[in-house]
Amino acid sequence: MSLRNQANKISDNVWEIPTSVRKDMNVPVHIYSNDNLFASLDDGVIKQSMNVSSLPGLVQKVNVMPDAHWGYGFPIGGVAAMDIEEGVISPGGIGFDINCGMRLIQTNLTIEVVQPRLKELVNELFKAVPTGVGRKGPLPLTHTQMHGVMKDGIDWVIENDLGWAEDKKFMEEQGKIEGAKPELISQKARGRGQNQLGTLGSGNHFLEIQVVKEGNIYDKEAANAFGINKNNQIVIMVHCGSRGFGHQVASEHLNLFLDIMPKYGIKILDKELAAAPIKSREGENYFASMACAANLAFVNRAIIMENTRKVFSRIFKQDPEDLGMNLTYDVCHNIAKFETHKIDGETREVLIHRKGATRSFAPNHSDLAEKYKPHGQPVIIGGSMETGSYILAGTESSMTQAFGSSPHGSGRTMSRSKAKKQIDGKTLQQNMLKKGIYVKGASLRGLAEEAGLAYKDLDDVVKAAQGGGLSRPIVKLLPIGNIKG
Repeated sequence: MSLRNQANKISDNVWEIPTSVRKDMNVPVHIYSNDNLFASLDDGVIKQSMNVSSLPGLVQKVNVMPDAHWGYGFPIGGVAAMDIEEGVISPGGIGFDINCGMRLIQTNLTIEVVQPRLKELVNELFKAVPTGVGRKGPLPLTHTQMHGVMKDGIDWVIENDLGWAEDKKFMEEQGKIEGAKPELISQKARGRGQNQLGTLGSGNHFLEIQVVKEGNIYDKEAANAFGINKNNQIVIMVHCGSRGFGHQVASEHLNLFLDIMPKYGIKILDKELAAAPIKSREGENYFASMACAANLAFVNRAIIMENTRKVFSRIFKQDPEDLGMNLTYDVCHNIAKFETHKIDGETREVLIHRKGATRSFAPNHSDLAEKYKPHGQPVIIGGSMETGSYILAGTESSMTQAFGSSPHGSGRTMSRSKAKKQIDGKTLQQNMLKKGIYVKGASLRGLAEEAGLAYKDLDDVVKAAQGGGLSRPIVKLLPIGNIKG
């Protein structure tokens, strides 16, 4: 019998697993979904979310996003808030690719101008932005530079003239997680990060050229504030994170936490949920190390953006400023952050874990740029390379329902190994070209892993997010060119 039967439907787009289902659950689980998505939800997601609910110090409930799928420890699409005094921090609730996230770049170009140069653009971007496992980047760092990247995030980019100062206003946390301590980072982690700035990596990471169709703009006023203001406009989306550096930081602390949990009396149902008290030395050191990796990820996406601007400038023989290549937003979806939320009528600071979930702050939130405050935070949801992506906006109900969180993408329905068995990468590439999408990847097998067939229906995910009050759609973006890891 499916574990889905343990959940009760409490509204059109929310299912609840109450604490009465299992005696070790400390808080209920709320799954944001619709009937279609819920019917195919992996039992692994249910089991993992119930395991998460057994962690100490949880506040209110565990939230599961509409794009949820099985992950390491926490399901991907999991959101949990921890009491600062009693709660824990868990690398499994953040992910190995710390601050994997999305960045949207505007242009004033249209498809009529870009289409004749599309293959040239994609080929040049493929040269300028290394993709694939272990690829080195165009900006190797000295020890001093690496320290600056980890400590200062986007400020390091601006100080070194590798990005525009105004970009900082349009980034989550203004492109820098406070509290980073580079002195805690191992030499092995440093070694994995020093040569990877400006690289995409592998898997579902991408750099995609997208087009806006007028019929896909759902809120013209908000879209205009987000820099999207005309039919056939071209934008660029980046999806990547902290690469091997973040993986090393997460791995080292997971191993450490497994050793020290008995000291703190922490019992877990799955070793992948290894955790330490937020206010312990080990917990504080992990947060400070995680902040280093998060800051490197912000810089990584900024360097990719800088090199993308250069490619467009070279091909269209205009400065990036004249091409309108401004940043709409940069948002994390693998992160833990101290945030203030109103919970059960009380305003309190908590530690939010978002794994495969995007921040979705409401209109007028103090953290938003002034021009976004009337509309809410831009929420970037990346779909598969065949189907498209969305820009949504944060809502007031998301703040009360899910600690200001939203889904981050389509969510896989098929493992990578299964996708490679069922899908031929060369045929996929050819079929996409027939549909007007030119894609270039590090390998054909890697392309097969990322076929649209391997993902949930993105429109369904967005409808469930909207129906659950997590975010509201502003514009859908369609792919025309893509480079993949």
